[in-house]
Amino acid sequence: MRTLALVLVSLMALLATSACNTIHGAGEDIESVGDTIADEAKD
Repeated sequence: MRTLALVLVSLMALLATSACNTIHGAGEDIESVGDTIADEAKD
């Protein structure tokens, strides 16, 4: 029973970490698009 709980907690931590990386990457992509639009608007 204790082993199962440890495996479940480990999997949840792994999923939470990968979700944060995905959200962070999406934020960088959106920021890049915004910067490109702002640069084009200046020209």
